[in-house]
Amino acid sequence: MKWRGFLKGFTPAGVLALLLPAIVLAQEEMVDPMAAITQMTGDLKIAADTVWTLLTAFLVFFMNLGFAMVESGLCRSKNCVNILSKNFIVFAISSIAFWVLGWGLMFGDGNGLFGLNGLWFVGGADNSPATGGAYDGVYSSIAWTGVPIWAKFFFQLVFAGTAATIVSGAVAERVKFLSFIIFSFILVGIMYPITGHWIWGGGWLAQKGFWDFAGSTVVHSVGGWAALAGAILLGPRIGKYAPDGSVRPIPGHNMTAATLGVFVLWFGWFGFNPGSTMAAVWSDIGRIAVTTNSAAAAATLSATIAAWLLLGKPDLSMILNGCLAGLVAITAPCAFVSVGSSVIIGLVAGVLVVFAVLFFDKVRVDDPVGALSVHLVNGVWGTLAVGLFGQASILSNTVKDGLFFGGGWSPVMTQLTGVVTVGAFTLVVAALAWLVIKYTIGIRVSAEEESEGLDIGEHGNEAYPDFQVATRGALHSR
Repeated sequence: MKWRGFLKGFTPAGVLALLLPAIVLAQEEMVDPMAAITQMTGDLKIAADTVWTLLTAFLVFFMNLGFAMVESGLCRSKNCVNILSKNFIVFAISSIAFWVLGWGLMFGDGNGLFGLNGLWFVGGADNSPATGGAYDGVYSSIAWTGVPIWAKFFFQLVFAGTAATIVSGAVAERVKFLSFIIFSFILVGIMYPITGHWIWGGGWLAQKGFWDFAGSTVVHSVGGWAALAGAILLGPRIGKYAPDGSVRPIPGHNMTAATLGVFVLWFGWFGFNPGSTMAAVWSDIGRIAVTTNSAAAAATLSATIAAWLLLGKPDLSMILNGCLAGLVAITAPCAFVSVGSSVIIGLVAGVLVVFAVLFFDKVRVDDPVGALSVHLVNGVWGTLAVGLFGQASILSNTVKDGLFFGGGWSPVMTQLTGVVTVGAFTLVVAALAWLVIKYTIGIRVSAEEESEGLDIGEHGNEAYPDFQVATRGALHSR
């Protein structure tokens, strides 16, 4: 009721009452009243846009908890501390790497491949809000949004951290903690921002008409390609595959935590996608929230059905990954497609993730949490969906009509070009980074440590010490 009363003030008379002091002040100082009103209106808009951008960035930051819960829940209890440690420290690494170098490489003015200005720390004279928060001749690629520079930086930082978190799941239960830290710094400081510059920094893909609204390729596919290189070079976990090639399931230890994590991620995605407007644009943010939710819901249902038909049971891990697959797939096209199209995109994503999980097991690429199936496969699908389902009438001055709306194959081929080039660059550079780490400090823990659990070997403590002691005591008493 209090809010209803507050909102009633936003009538023409209420707005005039708010602006009356500015009008009086302008008259006293012999300033044009309309100019004063225009200035105040502009300031209010910048304030609203800044609050919106930061609030949604906080939601994306909160997704770190979701990733930690999903990964720890889908892995074994003996590695829980290690997984929580990786998911916690990865944002600290990302914060420093992106501040020191990543931001400049990604958004600095330069050439079509990477930024050259504004490298080595975010610096310079902030000219916001008059210049849209951009530094003159330094970060012009992100001057399209009027929020101050530090709001822009923080919003982009939480996205960079997400890319590094994706890698954690695919290399879980056998990667060295220090090796993961070093790779995460390389990913966020160098690899992620270079391909990000191609797309969001005004680089060559942006100039070709490639579109990725919130990061199906920029964030999710990049994290997925980097994770694929790591998973291949690490090899599967001990006991994952039998000598005849058959798969031995290694169930997660806490499906409650995994489910909680997916709920957190679903919630956080309402910052991820609508927040990418980086402005409180009332005509867009509600629609983007609905396309995001619709794709997630549709993918959850289609993954459930696909798992039921293929596996004989509605496997919970498939249901959860189905939801995440829909969210990843809609991330690129969320602003450019109708709600009906978002449902179709989600339905396809849910089926894709189930088949992808089975495919990666068949080719013996061990991915404990399904990160490759969720982020890589559906990051690719979501990026291509822009060229298939995009509609120029939905968000002006952005995409061309997609294939299914009379735009022909050209938009699809442009999106495919981005998928292939970003994938090739990331896979090669990630493989080189993993190899350098492998032949210097090593990337995989010993077989003994893996069998005992990384919690003890890497961190010297356990997630459930009392539970394990009680279990041993019960066994000895029999």
